[in-house]
Amino acid sequence: MKKSLLFFALVFASYGAVHAQTANTSSVSGVVKEATGQTVKGATIKITHLPSGKVVSGSADAQGKFQISNLQEGGPYKVEVTYIGETPVVIENILLKSGESLNINPTFSEDASTNLDEVVVVGHGVVDIAVGRKTPIAVSTIHRTEIEEKVGAQDITSTLANTPSVYITGQAKGFGESSMTTRGFDQSNTAFLLNGQPVNGMDNGRVYWSNWSGLTDIASLVQIQRGLGASKLAISSVGGTINFVTKSTDMKEGGFVRTTVGNDMLMKGTVGYSTGMMKNGFAVSAMFTHWSGDGYVNGTEGQGQNYFLSVGYKASEKHNFNLMVTGAPQWHNQGFTSTLDNYLKNGRRYNSNVETVNGAEVNYRKNYYHKPVANFNWDWTIDDKSSLSTVVYASIASGGGQSKRSEKTNKGPYLSADVNNHQWYGIVSNYNRKLNENLNFNVGFDLRDYKGEHYRQVTDMLGQSSIANVGNVNLGNNVFITETYSTNPWKAFSSQPKSTENRLAWDYEQMIRYGGLFGQLEYAKNGFTAFFQGSISQQQNSRREYYLEKPENSKSENVNNFGYNTKGGVSYTLGKHSLFANAGYYSRQPYQNNIFMNYRNDVNPYAENEKILGLELGYKFVSRYIDVNVNAYKTTWENRVTGNSKNAVKADVEKYNPTNDPNILVEGDYLYFSNYGVKQNHKGVELDFAARPFSGFTLKGFASIGDWKYDGKSVTIVRNEDRVVLATEETDLTNGKVGDAAQTTYGLGAKYFITKGLSVDGDWRSYDRLYSSRQAGEGKVLELPSYQLVDAGVSYKIDITEKNAISFRFNINNLFNKFYISEATTNIFENKKGETNEYWNGINTSNTVLIGLGRTWNASVKFTF
Repeated sequence: MKKSLLFFALVFASYGAVHAQTANTSSVSGVVKEATGQTVKGATIKITHLPSGKVVSGSADAQGKFQISNLQEGGPYKVEVTYIGETPVVIENILLKSGESLNINPTFSEDASTNLDEVVVVGHGVVDIAVGRKTPIAVSTIHRTEIEEKVGAQDITSTLANTPSVYITGQAKGFGESSMTTRGFDQSNTAFLLNGQPVNGMDNGRVYWSNWSGLTDIASLVQIQRGLGASKLAISSVGGTINFVTKSTDMKEGGFVRTTVGNDMLMKGTVGYSTGMMKNGFAVSAMFTHWSGDGYVNGTEGQGQNYFLSVGYKASEKHNFNLMVTGAPQWHNQGFTSTLDNYLKNGRRYNSNVETVNGAEVNYRKNYYHKPVANFNWDWTIDDKSSLSTVVYASIASGGGQSKRSEKTNKGPYLSADVNNHQWYGIVSNYNRKLNENLNFNVGFDLRDYKGEHYRQVTDMLGQSSIANVGNVNLGNNVFITETYSTNPWKAFSSQPKSTENRLAWDYEQMIRYGGLFGQLEYAKNGFTAFFQGSISQQQNSRREYYLEKPENSKSENVNNFGYNTKGGVSYTLGKHSLFANAGYYSRQPYQNNIFMNYRNDVNPYAENEKILGLELGYKFVSRYIDVNVNAYKTTWENRVTGNSKNAVKADVEKYNPTNDPNILVEGDYLYFSNYGVKQNHKGVELDFAARPFSGFTLKGFASIGDWKYDGKSVTIVRNEDRVVLATEETDLTNGKVGDAAQTTYGLGAKYFITKGLSVDGDWRSYDRLYSSRQAGEGKVLELPSYQLVDAGVSYKIDITEKNAISFRFNINNLFNKFYISEATTNIFENKKGETNEYWNGINTSNTVLIGLGRTWNASVKFTF
């Protein structure tokens, strides 16, 4: 940590700029305010000298203040002030006298239509941010202030908890273990983008938030586009598209230091600094975070760091470049589901992964990972009608998940990690051409290349002298492992077995190559807008097996799949009212993990392109006092693949391991279920509003009612922890309820400024019609009890000087310590013969569930300079 502070001290010293002003130049300054009278932090101010076309830009500080200097006398000048959620303020025909310091105080008007054009300094053509009423989709945007205030110690997914059709769960499994569903579709079927870069894993579509904990510090906005979304890429925007837009290179010099503490020994410190735009056209922003904590659930300790570096360069008025590097190395011990009976007897902090060894409680289940991400953006304004935006990105990751295993020969215990390394490179480029005053055209390409390495490595012998490596057809019977490898995420890249002799259980590589072309035509005139998008893509999947295949058969066949999507929409705005409609169809290639059904190179005959049809209607009303959005949707998904897991109980062992072989399955082992050929029908309505009845007070609310059902039969493949196929079953899912997310949600949130700088806020949410993820067939599925949660917070900011401020924040989540089931993975209705399980709120306590977090809190203090 001392080295990190020294680094930032050197940054401060190296890039602290002294800006001299000559006596004959002029300036424009002021304070940006909302219609409610509150100051606006981070608003963008652009001043154009109309005779020459020269543009000078700046931004409002933490108190809404700005000053644009070094302006020549005369004019006329045009001043444009923009900010997310507000209609731009434009002041024209400004004339400046020599040496004059003109003071203006821009105030945003009553029209609350969202303006996001100025949020992304780079990558305008790649980052598809929806702009208020102009984009015919259902959208919610979370601003930087709200992210900073409410995330606290949670994952960034928590910022979306107060939006329609979103369900967040899994936090009780440990740091970074949350997951979210959108309109009933899980994370692997919702697209996540970071500055235009796809984030979903290419092999299975999943997102692990422990690898992205740094987003809570660097995100300038989070926007969820429910349904088809506005992205031009051929991505799986079935549930929706979530755009994370990071802090770009700040054009204003300054920095901050923030400290956060919370329940269960949570400690987090962050320091950041920006040089501002220097005379040579460069600007640098850097940030570093260290965090640690014991975790709410027993045995879920964790620790990590986040780093962020952004270097911008304005080569000319036509060319802008930005390089960003970020990463979040971390480790955390993991929790998991257990029977409801265990939670009722042992408390909500119970962790089935914790065991007693030599009188002490230990948790051998551990995740560790380091995933640096870099992207390089180039924005080229070719002329006044055309531009080109390109992002080149790379992600090189290493890490895995540790657990306790049993040695094959002497049956002694040892620790090993299932490793998932990858190298992922890509480029997205988009050309935009304004064909005429009303018509805009986009065309571009999306290329990705992915290689993943998977094997198991020993991390701790637990006193044994060696571990037998058996099962590899390319090794003899007398191969023993004596080396161990670190679970320190900073050592994950170097502490790896280089030879197959030290790799257990499996050893293979996945290769994925993807190429896509996309285009979009947009029309806008007199309040009417329309767009049509289309994309085609080719995906090649292959694998190389080093464990179960001889060298001559190690390379699989190349599996090529063609995919496409098309979508279009229209909207019409008249005054404060807007209507929109959109429709789209996807033919999406199956994921790598569904194409190859086991650890050999066999191709899965059930893996076909998934077919998705989406329809949506919407209405929006905006005014000074209230904004209202209403959406209705219908999504049909065929040939989709779903999956779930559970701890094996006695009945599972009897069913899937009739020979009682301890190497196949024992009680407590994980069972994995992959369901192929599933068809789902999702439909529903959504409402959200924001009311501002008087100055300083905002009331927000949301509601969503879904009807999400399965249709037809599916084939289920059951595997153990070694991914050995135990059974293939067929289940009729007709009329089965889609689980893992509440189908009815609603809530209210309020924020009130008691006085300048002091505000209080609270959120209340209700969840109903929540079902188990495990289907019993014939439409029979376990319904969980409904529940309500309340969160509250208070903020206070003190302006010390014009440049310095100190702010405080305090959060309480689940204020009333509600005990609730957030998810279930079994379908047990009645006691089996000989069993005497009890019931809790109508739920058989032998069901495997996850209990949500109880009351948690965090507090932070931030000093801005």
